Amino acid sequence: MTLAPESTDVVEITSAEELRGLLGAPMRRAIDKERVALHAWDREWLARSPFCLIATSDAEGNCDVSPKGDPPGFAHVLDDTTIAIPDRPGNRRADGFLNILSNPHVGLLFMVPRRSETLRINGRARLVREAPFFDDMVVKGHRPSLALVVDIEQIFFHCAKALMRSRMWKPEEWAEDTLPSHARIVKAVQYTEESLEELERHYDGAVYEKKLYGG
Repeated sequence: MTLAPESTDVVEITSAEELRGLLGAPMRRAIDKERVALHAWDREWLARSPFCLIATSDAEGNCDVSPKGDPPGFAHVLDDTTIAIPDRPGNRRADGFLNILSNPHVGLLFMVPRRSETLRINGRARLVREAPFFDDMVVKGHRPSLALVVDIEQIFFHCAKALMRSRMWKPEEWAEDTLPSHARIVKAVQYTEESLEELERHYDGAVYEKKLYGG
């Protein structure tokens, strides 16, 4: 049931004081975990992470979150306060990149398989089209033509509660996958010139994998 905005059953929070009154103050440990430079364990986490989420917003505050994935260690550490993330062939919408051109603030969340903690990095991003470190980002013959360089302003490890609650790494507890194929979803939610059969072939796992690095 969807409640109308004017319903008296919906009670909104409208101030920081009200929010703190409901949640309480953060523990000292939660406050003190923030850092501004990479620790050795941060570097190790990045070396083992094959996946991250990048949050951006434009100058008007319109938000986007984009997933990025590559072999573990794809986030290249340039120094204690700077990392670079290579771009790979995609759909060329570039929503997050366009946001960064008008608002450089970004939030990154790095995940490691089987670990329920996450590494969070907030900072200011730049788009770089060429640099010597691009040679260290080659995967399956693909040298990126673009990289996101992030100057770190805040870094900390986030606790495991969210992923523990979600049972993300517990495949024995996953519900049966009853969702339709991606091709069927695409055909249902947007216009496509391709037939469903053509989309099924396009998104076929083995076929699609060959295109991951521009094949």
